Amino acid sequence: METLQRTANRGSLSTGYDIDNSLKLEDDNTENLYRALNGSTSTTKFTVSMWFKRTELGATQLLYMRGVAGNEAVFLRTSTEVNDALQVDIGASSTNSRSYTSQLLRDTSAWYHVVLAVDTTQSTATDRFKLYLNGNLITDFASRSNPAEDFAMEVSSAKHRHGAYNDTDGFAGYCGYIAECHYIDGSQVAQTEFGEFDDDSGIWKPKQYTGSYGTGGYYLDFSDSSALGNNSAGDGTDFTLNNITSTDQATDSPTNNFCTANVLDGTDGNIKNQEGGTKITTDGGSSWCTMMATMGITKGKWYWEAQYVNNNIFVGVADSQDIYVPYSSAAKYYLGNVADSTSVGWYFDNGQVYNGDATFTAPSADDKVMIALDWDNKAIYFGVNGTWGNSSNPESGASKTGASVYAFNNADWDNFAMPAFTVYQGNTLKINFGGYTCISISSGNSDEDGYGNFEYAPPSGYYALCTKNLAEYG
Repeated sequence: METLQRTANRGSLSTGYDIDNSLKLEDDNTENLYRALNGSTSTTKFTVSMWFKRTELGATQLLYMRGVAGNEAVFLRTSTEVNDALQVDIGASSTNSRSYTSQLLRDTSAWYHVVLAVDTTQSTATDRFKLYLNGNLITDFASRSNPAEDFAMEVSSAKHRHGAYNDTDGFAGYCGYIAECHYIDGSQVAQTEFGEFDDDSGIWKPKQYTGSYGTGGYYLDFSDSSALGNNSAGDGTDFTLNNITSTDQATDSPTNNFCTANVLDGTDGNIKNQEGGTKITTDGGSSWCTMMATMGITKGKWYWEAQYVNNNIFVGVADSQDIYVPYSSAAKYYLGNVADSTSVGWYFDNGQVYNGDATFTAPSADDKVMIALDWDNKAIYFGVNGTWGNSSNPESGASKTGASVYAFNNADWDNFAMPAFTVYQGNTLKINFGGYTCISISSGNSDEDGYGNFEYAPPSGYYALCTKNLAEYG
């Protein structure tokens, strides 16, 4: 089966239409949202459009549902029957038509756009539902079942749902981010109403929807952190939030994609990420487990944060093609473990930089950690609770005052430098690249271009790892 990545949107394009916010959803927290259908909602025609960015794979995860819990219904979800395919159900009561895409959605670094446009009154069976992924009409299905002509979907007792099948039990919970959720009632709308292909790159990018929402439509832009279920279109009926708070609002979006931990780039299946790719844990029994981030750099100055939860943690960077981390089959290496490794790791237990030439003040429980990477001068700096350790100065430029530089001067870093993390079995690390974090932020600081949400102000000239900054400084 094909993995559809060719036109995935990584947020690096200037679109002329900015999406400022998204909503982070986490299955482990039973986070989802729902509302009743309008009593006048069409039973045969509708369109759903939404952007989503996955952070965990390999499970049935609900993107959208229209129907009655316990009955057959309309579903957009990732599938376990065909791992990480997109599954479409058109159903009601005890009747269902189910289809699976041939494409697999396994790119955790990118935003996907999906449009499901339904009109069961069409005489041609394949016109009764149209599925668009990243602007492309999907015609190659692993299996496809079309609804009967004039098939009617339920309205009475039915609900719209994002993130889980049921109100409170979190069944088939979604893990990742969603943005720009539109429901158009009574119309089968083309994908070109919501996006367009970039003339230069061919990448699908969002544009503003200006059409009608019909009687029972809605639009969720997640712009108000105090009312994340606010519906600003259609019938105006808001969504009920389940275990969602203002802190679940994110600035990670299809037009400015932020770095997260990358579940596809870890030591083995025992290391996991949660909370929108900002919490790294292990299942235990795996010794040292390492995971890379979704973004790498070849130049510039970059800032991110972490939080000390418990010991046996490393934070640092690794060459994207390092032969030891995270994939070595010979042993479970931690960052900086091997002299000829192109990786550097700061060990929380003693403050030592492994494969480096400095020792920084070690953090304690609940401390917030700062990391500043100056790739123009090949230096890395670490700090705790607003103070840079080792009397270092990230703004010192070529003098690299107090930095760790050994590994960068004595290794062949020919590829991308990737933020990386090592967690010993049973332990936890929280990280913050600025788009969303499960770390509690009390002050709120952005970089000089206004991107990111950090506990401490990034040093002058250092930027959050997001695609708008990478396009300018990376």
